[in-house]
Amino acid sequence: MTKSYSPVIAGDDPLGSDETGIVQAARQDPKAFGALYLRYVEQVYRYLYSKLDNVHEAEDLTAQTFLAAFESFEILRNDDHFAAWLFTIARNKAMDHFRKNKQRETLHEPADIPAEDDPLSSVIRSEQALALSKSIRNLTEEEQEMLRLRFLAEMSYVQIGRILHRNEGAIKKAIYRLLARLQSQLEAVNE
Repeated sequence: MTKSYSPVIAGDDPLGSDETGIVQAARQDPKAFGALYLRYVEQVYRYLYSKLDNVHEAEDLTAQTFLAAFESFEILRNDDHFAAWLFTIARNKAMDHFRKNKQRETLHEPADIPAEDDPLSSVIRSEQALALSKSIRNLTEEEQEMLRLRFLAEMSYVQIGRILHRNEGAIKKAIYRLLARLQSQLEAVNE
């Protein structure tokens, strides 16, 4: 189920602007909740898989996330904040899972890195991926969480801010600084 993804460009809303309409339709007819499921299931799964590194557990927690969202849908206060609310549920499900299993969560790199035709390029790319993976594992959990939400869940800075209870500007600045730090670490390894 792991698929390649396109990175989110600053300021983009990858999910479009009609989310509020879908949420309002789901309030009127519970069958319309399926459209919200279809809209977010891949992002929720990728987010949870990056935390769990286990397909079956990620699928199970994805299902649990949507079931919990469906069952408590009436407590959603602001229809514009559905994505942040949904990912807060997913995040809580993952934390519950780790509490039960007493495991440390880590950010995992995608397993489907395309192979290169040139063996030397493949080796270099593999070494860079390993160095990046090591650098990411050394980040704090909050830093890893910001990367998961931004690049795996494809959340906007505003949505990440709602989930982490920080303002958009602080999130944007933190992610840019984090990416710059990772880039400088990779450049130091490649020298």
